[in-house]
Amino acid sequence: MARSKAKPLSFSTTIRNPERIPNFLRCILPFEGKILTSEIIREVVKSVIREKEYTPMYISRTPELNAILRSEDETFSEEQLETIIAKSPQHHKEAGFEYGWDSRFDTWYKMIKEFGFIKYAMGKPITVTATGHMLVDAYLEEPCNNKKIQTVFLNALMKYQTNNPLRKNKNENVPLPLLLKVIQFFHDDPDENNAGLACHELPILICWRNNDAYAAYRYIKEIREEVGFTCSDEFIYEKCLDILENNNRNYLKMEKICHEAVDEYIRKMRMSGLLSLRGNGRFLDINSFEADSAKYVMDNYMEYPKFEEEDEYIDYMGTIDSTILQIEVQTTIDFSDVRKQTLYKYANEMSKEYVLKELITVCEKKESKDDVLRYINASTRLEFLTSIALVQNFEGLDVNPNYSVDDEGLPTYTAVGGYADIECFDGDYDSYFEVTLMCGRSEQVNNEIIPISRHLKEAKEKRRPESFSVLIAPVIHSDTKEAAEWQKIKNGVDILTLDIHEFLKDVTDNQRASQLLIKN
Repeated sequence: MARSKAKPLSFSTTIRNPERIPNFLRCILPFEGKILTSEIIREVVKSVIREKEYTPMYISRTPELNAILRSEDETFSEEQLETIIAKSPQHHKEAGFEYGWDSRFDTWYKMIKEFGFIKYAMGKPITVTATGHMLVDAYLEEPCNNKKIQTVFLNALMKYQTNNPLRKNKNENVPLPLLLKVIQFFHDDPDENNAGLACHELPILICWRNNDAYAAYRYIKEIREEVGFTCSDEFIYEKCLDILENNNRNYLKMEKICHEAVDEYIRKMRMSGLLSLRGNGRFLDINSFEADSAKYVMDNYMEYPKFEEEDEYIDYMGTIDSTILQIEVQTTIDFSDVRKQTLYKYANEMSKEYVLKELITVCEKKESKDDVLRYINASTRLEFLTSIALVQNFEGLDVNPNYSVDDEGLPTYTAVGGYADIECFDGDYDSYFEVTLMCGRSEQVNNEIIPISRHLKEAKEKRRPESFSVLIAPVIHSDTKEAAEWQKIKNGVDILTLDIHEFLKDVTDNQRASQLLIKN
């Protein structure tokens, strides 16, 4: 297969948040086994729009449709979907697909295909692979199986090849194993700081031509010896152009290589669970909690099979390596200790106003610009920020979040089932905080209020009668409030329901968590 030219590693940003990938797979699952035609693509497009994973401008410009978009309980009718598609021509063309919606479909699913979760081509059957099904199943578990989701992404990333048949790139390497190996060389170097790679050094690996990790390590080390850790974007940019042997600055833009590509590279690599951010987001390093998995990847995937045909590559990507399912975290460190230390560290370093602003940002589904927070997915970030706000604003409150963490104590995914998102204790009450980005009636009532009531009733019986729970969401559905009131009558439990603005006002106006119960 002919390759065009050496290019920086470029992951699609169409689906920036990995949490959206299972939903896109769910939209196409009903059509598994069907021959991909323009008619089938149209049905998939309807499903994606119905699930509100893609929003054409026509919806935002039409008040009736925009109201449905913003409601988590309403959905578009078949007639409305036909109108939306007709009024939203897609000025887009992808190789192998007709201009318009057919090409838009390929844009959505191409990265999912490269990760080995799905196989498709015009005129051929749609196939969701073993790892694709595993990802959807893990997402649909109650509660969501975050650890399995992370393992599926690790399986994809440790196999992913820069020069795979779906790409045209003369660079040939496996980015995740290469990154891990280069970091390991720096760890083994007694003259280095043992903090991993500086984020401004990552463009070197993004542009690296081969899979020679030692050569990449030596190249970056020479840069450090020349300019230390203070080099400019322009300096790194020139190095990247030299590596690529291409001086076309209109095609290879500095902003893309030194910032946009780095941002997406960090997001994708951290989906594996093997990388930690250090130095307030300035360094990327191996997560020591996952050292065994990282070693396995380096030992088994630095050498890799190469493929000329798409189907062979996707079959390889779509098969799970069962060994990584069995590797367990090996550490003598107490997770709760490192989690809590980091929580209180950020609570001391961030201003109250900054935390409240970031809470609004995540609840409005906007992207954070913070060097660390932007790499934490939205649901997990909401738990982290809420925990910080509780520490900062309530006196004498012992705050214990249950989200999973890396070796820096930074959240990796949300709290597992069976526990409150955040458990808090003081001299007055035990309080349990649950946070969600879901605003629909069924999600809040069935997924939140009913389990909260059950767990709170058990806590009052087994631990302390003076206990209450708080549900926080961007918007609280009116039926959710009624459901919480009914649980008070039926089971004698106090569940406060606060939208994000009510919560921010309450943590600002009150000094103790127990005042929330009295006030509400």
